[in-house]
Amino acid sequence: MIQRKPLPSVIKFNQLLNAVAKMNQFSSCLHLFKQMCVVGVPVDAYSMNIAIKCCCQMSRTNDGFALLASCFRRAVVPNVFVFSTLLDGLILEDRIIEAERLFKKLIKQKLCEPDVVMYSTMIKGLCKFGNNDIAIGLLRLMDERGCKPNTVVYNTIIDSLCKDKLIDDAFNLFKEMVFHKGIPPNVITYNSLIHGLCNLCRWDEVAKMLKEMEDLRISPNLRTFNILVDAFCKEGKVNEAEAVIDIMVERRVVPDIVTYNSLVDGYCLRGEMTKARTLFGSLTSKGLVPNVVTYNSLLNGYCKSLKVEEAMHMFHDITRKGLKPDIVTYNTMLQGLFRVGCCGDARKLFDEMRAQGLIPDECTYRIILDGLCNNRQVEEALSLFHLVGDSNLNSNIVVYTILIEGVSKCGKLDIASALFHDLTVKGLQPDVRTYAVMISGLCREGLLKEAKHLFCEMDESGCPPNSVTYNVFLQGYLKNQNCDDVEMLLQEMG
Repeated sequence: MIQRKPLPSVIKFNQLLNAVAKMNQFSSCLHLFKQMCVVGVPVDAYSMNIAIKCCCQMSRTNDGFALLASCFRRAVVPNVFVFSTLLDGLILEDRIIEAERLFKKLIKQKLCEPDVVMYSTMIKGLCKFGNNDIAIGLLRLMDERGCKPNTVVYNTIIDSLCKDKLIDDAFNLFKEMVFHKGIPPNVITYNSLIHGLCNLCRWDEVAKMLKEMEDLRISPNLRTFNILVDAFCKEGKVNEAEAVIDIMVERRVVPDIVTYNSLVDGYCLRGEMTKARTLFGSLTSKGLVPNVVTYNSLLNGYCKSLKVEEAMHMFHDITRKGLKPDIVTYNTMLQGLFRVGCCGDARKLFDEMRAQGLIPDECTYRIILDGLCNNRQVEEALSLFHLVGDSNLNSNIVVYTILIEGVSKCGKLDIASALFHDLTVKGLQPDVRTYAVMISGLCREGLLKEAKHLFCEMDESGCPPNSVTYNVFLQGYLKNQNCDDVEMLLQEMG
């Protein structure tokens, strides 16, 4: 094209750019754009938008802004699509503050009037970071500026509210969308609401939503069925999950690997490993390939059943199948090994994990501390704790509770007390479990007066005792044959 004389029009070049970009060949598309500029093709806002979009899709939004600057130099006026693309790029790179700043600048300096796509992009970014209130504020601004929200905009906020378990707020917005604005919901809207209700075990309302979908002739899709299967399995209702899969097959909705992963997990959570393994073995005959999520569920099932040898065999099978274990895989195996006292094997596995380039997360850290403490290797646990130091990993009440329980069970009450008092320095508030663990340690050493003082302190600290705390305290008094206080405690519990 660039060798033709005269050069083809910019429209022809733009068609080519668009075709290459649609194939996700972003580097090639940018190379072609640069060649256009070199040979003097008069690029327009459409060309610029494609090039900027390629930069943003490659997480090179700063290069996108450099192209924006060249727009002004070339007297190409950037339009709403260009700015929407840059906003989307910032959001993809988790640069939400910069995205907000750009959006406000566009309105304040009247660089362009945001359309529904731009508002939708900005709302998506705000919801991604849990800023639901600001997202709803932006929805109100759309109305004020005469830009009519669509189903996508409402769906984004409703989904975010459901994920944050603000289901009543989600339903209020749903009612506003349908009854006040007359915007029709779609299967995505209902999927978000059904998922939110399932997470809160509000099964009657789930049934009501499904009936409403049927009345509106909105057919449940694969995602709807997968939400239901997963929710039933997590609640141990595997029979109901199997019934949902039967309905899927009847309606010619083909179950995918996500569907069967949930069912495998459901069997594993119930300890039904034979059923889980049988289903796992049948996946290939269904035209499905097990993924790392499938393996993780089976590993968890075997480890919880203390069948660590079977788990280890399956762990090695992951790499044999060309899959890569993830952090969940290693965390599951570490927990399983510690549970059966294989601390040395756990250490080797941890070293292997790091050699594979996986970074231990908070869950890994807690599993190791808990595993060491449960195997009475508290000195090693404390060494690790001090090695981590003031990292965010140690800014967690769960970590302190694990250590306090571990050292107090090993008779190191002085260290437990020091850790408990260190909480105030760190600005951490003991929860009911931390108090119960500390009270148990004091009672174990016969320090009933100190235990009682700590017990009374709970109410003052805004952490009232629960039935577990009372039971711990009661057992401590009975063990130390202090019957008078037992009677007082029983009266309080009554």
